[in-house]
Amino acid sequence: MKVVSVSELKAHLSQYLRLAARGVRITVRDRDKPVAELGPTPAEPLAWRDRLAAEGRLRPGTQDWRGLEISPPGRRVDIQASLGAVRNDPDEVRRRERGAPDPVR
Repeated sequence: MKVVSVSELKAHLSQYLRLAARGVRITVRDRDKPVAELGPTPAEPLAWRDRLAAEGRLRPGTQDWRGLEISPPGRRVDIQASLGAVRNDPDEVRRRERGAPDPVR
């Protein structure tokens, strides 16, 4: 680490910036008190996905979603009839009788 005064930094700024770009940390002092520090450019912060993957908390998928094609259903779907079928499903009726919370709401 290199220590320079404000006046020295002002007189030779480009020289100290080149040093900082090469990885040297430079402490700037004003009247023997540190007021600033120059150093190399910090690395770009990782995106949240990359950070979690590096920590082992996320396993990235392998699917190439750009090639995914979604095709319309071959027939019309009656939403009300589908909901009615779910409501009349014996498993659904038993779950409601036990007082389990409705997962949809």
